[in-house]
Amino acid sequence: MQRSVMVTGATSGLGLATALRLASAGYEVIATARSDQQADRLRAAAAERGVRLSVVLLDVADASACRHVVDQVAEEGGGVPWALVNNAGIPLAGAVEDIDDEAVRHLLEVNVLAPARLARLLLPAMRRRGGGRIVNISSLGGRITAPGMGWYCAGKAALGAVNDALRMEASPAGVQVVLIEGGGYASNIWNKAADGLRELATDGRSPFAGMYQAAEAPLRAGGAMLPAPEPVARAVERALGAARPRARYVIGARTRVRMVADALVPHRVSDHVKRVALGTVGSHEWVEYVARRWCRPW
Repeated sequence: MQRSVMVTGATSGLGLATALRLASAGYEVIATARSDQQADRLRAAAAERGVRLSVVLLDVADASACRHVVDQVAEEGGGVPWALVNNAGIPLAGAVEDIDDEAVRHLLEVNVLAPARLARLLLPAMRRRGGGRIVNISSLGGRITAPGMGWYCAGKAALGAVNDALRMEASPAGVQVVLIEGGGYASNIWNKAADGLRELATDGRSPFAGMYQAAEAPLRAGGAMLPAPEPVARAVERALGAARPRARYVIGARTRVRMVADALVPHRVSDHVKRVALGTVGSHEWVEYVARRWCRPW
Protein backbone atom coordinates (compact mmCIF):
# COMPACT_ATOMS: atom_id res chain seq x y z
CA MET A 1 0.00 0.00 0.00
CA GLN A 2 1.35 3.43 -0.95
CA ARG A 3 1.99 5.60 2.09
CA SER A 4 1.12 9.28 2.02
CA VAL A 5 3.34 12.03 3.42
CA MET A 6 2.56 15.72 3.92
CA VAL A 7 5.59 17.99 3.43
CA THR A 8 5.26 21.63 4.50
CA GLY A 9 7.25 24.44 2.92
CA ALA A 10 7.92 22.31 -0.15
CA THR A 11 8.53 25.01 -2.77
CA SER A 12 12.28 25.57 -2.39
CA GLY A 13 15.45 24.36 -0.72
CA LEU A 14 15.14 21.35 1.53
CA GLY A 15 11.36 21.18 1.28
CA LEU A 16 11.46 20.90 -2.50
CA ALA A 17 14.31 18.37 -2.43
CA THR A 18 12.44 16.29 0.15
CA ALA A 19 9.11 16.35 -1.68
CA LEU A 20 10.69 15.32 -4.99
CA ARG A 21 12.83 12.62 -3.37
CA LEU A 22 9.92 11.07 -1.50
CA ALA A 23 7.74 11.15 -4.62
CA SER A 24 10.55 9.42 -6.54
CA ALA A 25 10.73 6.79 -3.78
CA GLY A 26 7.07 5.89 -4.24
CA TYR A 27 5.40 7.90 -1.48
CA GLU A 28 2.18 9.73 -2.16
CA VAL A 29 3.35 13.26 -1.43
CA ILE A 30 1.07 16.12 -0.40
CA ALA A 31 3.26 19.22 -0.69
CA THR A 32 2.26 22.61 0.68
CA ALA A 33 2.89 25.99 -0.93
CA ARG A 34 1.99 29.46 0.27
CA SER A 35 0.84 30.91 -3.07
CA ASP A 36 -0.47 29.89 -6.47
CA GLN A 37 2.79 31.06 -8.07
CA GLN A 38 4.85 28.84 -5.75
CA ALA A 39 2.47 25.95 -6.35
CA ASP A 40 2.92 26.30 -10.13
CA ARG A 41 6.72 26.23 -9.75
CA LEU A 42 6.46 23.14 -7.56
CA ARG A 43 4.30 21.33 -10.11
CA ALA A 44 6.75 22.30 -12.86
CA ALA A 45 9.67 20.92 -10.82
CA ALA A 46 7.79 17.67 -10.26
CA ALA A 47 6.99 17.38 -13.97
CA GLU A 48 10.63 18.00 -14.85
CA ARG A 49 11.68 15.25 -12.43
CA GLY A 50 9.00 12.95 -13.85
CA VAL A 51 7.17 12.40 -10.55
CA ARG A 52 3.65 13.05 -9.35
CA LEU A 53 2.62 14.87 -6.21
CA SER A 54 -0.38 16.78 -4.89
CA VAL A 55 -0.04 20.46 -4.05
CA VAL A 56 -2.17 22.31 -1.52
CA LEU A 57 -2.04 25.97 -0.55
CA LEU A 58 -1.18 26.53 3.10
CA ASP A 59 0.22 29.28 5.27
CA VAL A 60 1.29 27.29 8.33
CA ALA A 61 1.02 30.42 10.50
CA ASP A 62 -2.75 30.45 9.89
CA ALA A 63 -4.37 28.10 12.40
CA SER A 64 -7.73 27.94 10.62
CA ALA A 65 -6.01 27.23 7.29
CA CYS A 66 -4.12 24.34 8.89
CA ARG A 67 -7.38 22.79 10.12
CA HIS A 68 -9.02 23.31 6.73
CA VAL A 69 -6.13 21.72 4.80
CA VAL A 70 -5.97 18.70 7.11
CA ASP A 71 -9.72 18.17 6.70
CA GLN A 72 -9.43 18.66 2.93
CA VAL A 73 -6.56 16.19 2.58
CA ALA A 74 -8.35 13.64 4.77
CA GLU A 75 -11.55 13.93 2.75
CA GLU A 76 -9.86 13.70 -0.64
CA GLY A 77 -7.36 11.02 0.35
CA GLY A 78 -9.56 8.80 2.46
CA GLY A 79 -7.81 9.72 5.70
CA VAL A 80 -5.01 11.83 7.10
CA PRO A 81 -1.48 11.23 5.77
CA TRP A 82 0.57 8.42 7.25
CA ALA A 83 3.45 10.85 7.89
CA LEU A 84 4.07 14.54 8.38
CA VAL A 85 7.34 16.32 7.54
CA ASN A 86 7.40 19.72 9.26
CA ASN A 87 9.88 21.60 7.10
CA ALA A 88 8.34 25.09 6.75
CA GLY A 89 10.40 27.69 8.56
CA ILE A 90 11.63 31.26 8.39
CA PRO A 91 14.90 32.99 9.35
CA LEU A 92 15.30 35.87 11.78
CA ALA A 93 18.74 37.46 12.05
CA GLY A 94 19.60 40.28 14.41
CA ALA A 95 20.62 40.96 17.98
CA VAL A 96 18.06 40.09 20.64
CA GLU A 97 17.58 43.73 21.60
CA ASP A 98 17.00 44.80 17.98
CA ILE A 99 14.13 42.42 17.16
CA ASP A 100 10.64 43.55 18.10
CA ASP A 101 7.91 41.42 19.66
CA GLU A 102 5.88 41.12 16.46
CA ALA A 103 8.79 39.62 14.53
CA VAL A 104 9.58 37.20 17.36
CA ARG A 105 5.96 36.08 17.62
CA HIS A 106 5.82 35.41 13.89
CA LEU A 107 9.05 33.41 14.03
CA LEU A 108 7.77 31.26 16.89
CA GLU A 109 4.40 30.86 15.19
CA VAL A 110 5.98 29.47 12.01
CA ASN A 111 8.95 27.58 13.45
CA VAL A 112 7.48 26.16 16.68
CA LEU A 113 3.71 26.49 17.03
CA ALA A 114 2.87 25.46 13.45
CA PRO A 115 4.74 22.11 13.59
CA ALA A 116 3.10 21.33 16.92
CA ARG A 117 -0.32 22.39 15.60
CA LEU A 118 -0.12 20.17 12.53
CA ALA A 119 1.04 17.25 14.65
CA ARG A 120 -1.87 17.85 17.01
CA LEU A 121 -4.32 17.85 14.09
CA LEU A 122 -2.98 14.59 12.61
CA LEU A 123 -2.25 12.62 15.77
CA PRO A 124 -5.82 11.52 16.65
CA ALA A 125 -6.19 9.72 13.30
CA MET A 126 -2.66 8.32 13.58
CA ARG A 127 -3.55 6.92 17.00
CA ARG A 128 -6.74 5.35 15.70
CA ARG A 129 -4.77 3.82 12.83
CA GLY A 130 -2.16 2.51 15.25
CA GLY A 131 0.82 4.09 13.53
CA GLY A 132 2.35 7.05 11.74
CA ARG A 133 5.43 9.17 11.65
CA ILE A 134 6.25 12.83 12.32
CA VAL A 135 9.57 14.29 11.17
CA ASN A 136 10.53 17.76 12.38
CA ILE A 137 13.29 19.65 10.58
CA SER A 138 15.63 21.50 12.93
CA SER A 139 19.23 22.65 12.43
CA LEU A 140 22.56 23.17 14.08
CA GLY A 141 21.01 26.35 15.47
CA GLY A 142 18.91 24.25 17.82
CA ARG A 143 22.10 23.18 19.62
CA ILE A 144 24.49 26.09 19.13
CA THR A 145 23.65 29.78 19.62
CA ALA A 146 25.52 32.57 17.87
CA PRO A 147 25.35 36.35 18.30
CA GLY A 148 22.85 37.84 15.92
CA MET A 149 20.98 34.53 15.69
CA GLY A 150 19.48 34.32 19.17
CA TRP A 151 15.80 34.29 18.31
CA TYR A 152 16.22 31.86 15.40
CA CYS A 153 18.25 29.50 17.61
CA ALA A 154 15.67 29.85 20.38
CA GLY A 155 12.95 28.69 17.99
CA LYS A 156 14.95 25.67 16.85
CA ALA A 157 15.83 24.75 20.44
CA ALA A 158 12.16 24.99 21.38
CA LEU A 159 11.23 22.77 18.43
CA GLY A 160 13.73 20.19 19.67
CA ALA A 161 12.21 20.22 23.15
CA VAL A 162 8.67 19.86 21.77
CA ASN A 163 9.87 17.06 19.50
CA ASP A 164 11.38 15.12 22.43
CA ALA A 165 8.23 15.40 24.52
CA LEU A 166 6.02 14.46 21.57
CA ARG A 167 8.22 11.45 20.82
CA MET A 168 7.69 10.06 24.33
CA GLU A 169 3.99 10.86 24.33
CA ALA A 170 3.16 9.41 20.90
CA SER A 171 5.33 6.30 20.75
CA PRO A 172 2.99 4.07 22.84
CA ALA A 173 0.39 4.59 20.08
CA GLY A 174 2.84 3.47 17.41
CA VAL A 175 3.61 6.99 16.16
CA GLN A 176 7.35 7.63 15.79
CA VAL A 177 8.59 11.22 16.10
CA VAL A 178 12.00 12.18 14.70
CA LEU A 179 14.16 15.31 14.66
CA ILE A 180 16.52 16.06 11.75
CA GLU A 181 19.44 18.37 12.58
CA GLY A 182 21.48 19.58 9.64
CA GLY A 183 24.11 22.22 9.09
CA GLY A 184 23.97 24.88 6.42
CA TYR A 185 22.72 24.00 2.94
CA ALA A 186 21.73 25.96 -0.14
CA SER A 187 18.43 27.73 0.36
CA ASN A 188 16.77 31.09 -0.18
CA ILE A 189 16.61 31.39 3.61
CA TRP A 190 20.08 32.97 3.58
CA ASN A 191 19.05 35.79 1.26
CA LYS A 192 15.99 36.41 3.41
CA ALA A 193 18.19 36.62 6.51
CA ALA A 194 20.56 38.98 4.69
CA ASP A 195 17.60 41.19 3.71
CA GLY A 196 16.71 41.40 7.39
CA LEU A 197 20.26 42.41 8.31
CA ARG A 198 20.23 45.13 5.66
CA GLU A 199 17.06 46.59 7.15
CA LEU A 200 18.53 46.51 10.65
CA ALA A 201 21.76 48.12 9.47
CA THR A 202 19.88 51.22 8.34
CA ASP A 203 18.89 51.92 11.96
CA GLY A 204 21.75 54.04 13.22
CA ARG A 205 20.62 53.56 16.81
CA SER A 206 21.66 49.91 16.94
CA PRO A 207 25.08 49.22 18.49
CA PHE A 208 25.30 46.28 16.07
CA ALA A 209 24.82 48.24 12.84
CA GLY A 210 28.45 47.64 11.90
CA MET A 211 28.07 43.90 12.43
CA TYR A 212 24.97 43.83 10.23
CA GLN A 213 26.74 45.73 7.44
CA ALA A 214 29.78 43.46 7.64
CA ALA A 215 27.73 40.25 7.74
CA GLU A 216 25.26 40.90 4.90
CA ALA A 217 27.54 40.21 1.93
CA PRO A 218 29.27 37.13 3.44
CA LEU A 219 25.85 35.76 4.37
CA ARG A 220 24.64 35.99 0.76
CA ALA A 221 27.90 34.67 -0.65
CA GLY A 222 28.20 31.89 1.93
CA GLY A 223 24.63 30.77 1.34
CA ALA A 224 25.26 30.53 -2.40
CA MET A 225 28.34 28.34 -1.87
CA LEU A 226 26.70 25.89 0.54
CA PRO A 227 26.02 22.33 -0.64
CA ALA A 228 22.65 21.22 -1.94
CA PRO A 229 20.22 19.92 0.71
CA GLU A 230 20.18 16.35 -0.65
CA PRO A 231 21.93 14.81 2.42
CA VAL A 232 19.17 16.17 4.65
CA ALA A 233 16.48 14.98 2.24
CA ARG A 234 18.06 11.52 2.28
CA ALA A 235 17.92 11.55 6.08
CA VAL A 236 14.20 12.34 5.94
CA GLU A 237 13.70 9.37 3.61
CA ARG A 238 15.67 7.13 5.99
CA ALA A 239 13.65 8.35 8.95
CA LEU A 240 10.41 7.51 7.15
CA GLY A 241 11.59 4.14 5.87
CA ALA A 242 13.26 2.77 9.01
CA ALA A 243 11.31 0.28 11.08
CA ARG A 244 12.84 1.84 14.19
CA PRO A 245 14.01 5.36 13.32
CA ARG A 246 16.52 7.19 15.47
CA ALA A 247 15.28 9.88 17.80
CA ARG A 248 17.59 12.41 16.12
CA TYR A 249 19.52 12.40 12.86
CA VAL A 250 22.53 14.74 12.90
CA ILE A 251 23.58 15.34 9.30
CA GLY A 252 27.22 15.86 8.33
CA ALA A 253 30.55 15.28 10.04
CA ARG A 254 31.16 19.01 10.34
CA THR A 255 27.83 19.46 12.11
CA ARG A 256 28.71 16.74 14.63
CA VAL A 257 32.17 18.21 15.24
CA ARG A 258 30.73 21.66 15.87
CA MET A 259 28.19 20.28 18.33
CA VAL A 260 30.87 18.42 20.29
CA ALA A 261 33.26 21.38 20.25
CA ASP A 262 30.58 23.78 21.47
CA ALA A 263 29.77 21.43 24.35
CA LEU A 264 33.41 20.93 25.40
CA VAL A 265 35.08 24.31 24.80
CA PRO A 266 34.78 26.76 27.74
CA HIS A 267 32.16 29.45 27.17
CA ARG A 268 34.70 32.25 27.52
CA VAL A 269 36.62 30.85 24.55
CA SER A 270 33.66 29.86 22.37
CA ASP A 271 31.89 33.17 23.01
CA HIS A 272 34.95 35.09 21.83
CA VAL A 273 35.38 32.99 18.70
CA LYS A 274 31.69 33.37 17.82
CA ARG A 275 31.90 37.15 18.26
CA VAL A 276 34.89 37.17 15.93
CA ALA A 277 32.97 35.07 13.41
CA LEU A 278 30.11 37.56 13.34
CA GLY A 279 32.42 40.56 13.13
CA THR A 280 31.65 42.16 16.49
CA VAL A 281 35.31 42.02 17.60
CA GLY A 282 38.70 41.49 16.00
CA SER A 283 41.35 38.99 17.02
CA HIS A 284 44.52 37.19 15.97
CA GLU A 285 44.54 36.03 12.34
CA TRP A 286 44.46 32.36 13.37
CA VAL A 287 41.44 32.96 15.58
CA GLU A 288 39.75 34.77 12.72
CA TYR A 289 40.48 31.85 10.40
CA VAL A 290 38.97 29.34 12.85
CA ALA A 291 35.98 31.62 13.37
CA ARG A 292 35.30 31.94 9.64
CA ARG A 293 35.86 28.23 9.02
CA TRP A 294 33.86 26.74 11.86
CA CYS A 295 31.72 29.25 13.71
CA ARG A 296 29.76 31.23 11.17
CA PRO A 297 26.12 30.08 11.09
CA TRP A 298 26.22 29.90 7.27
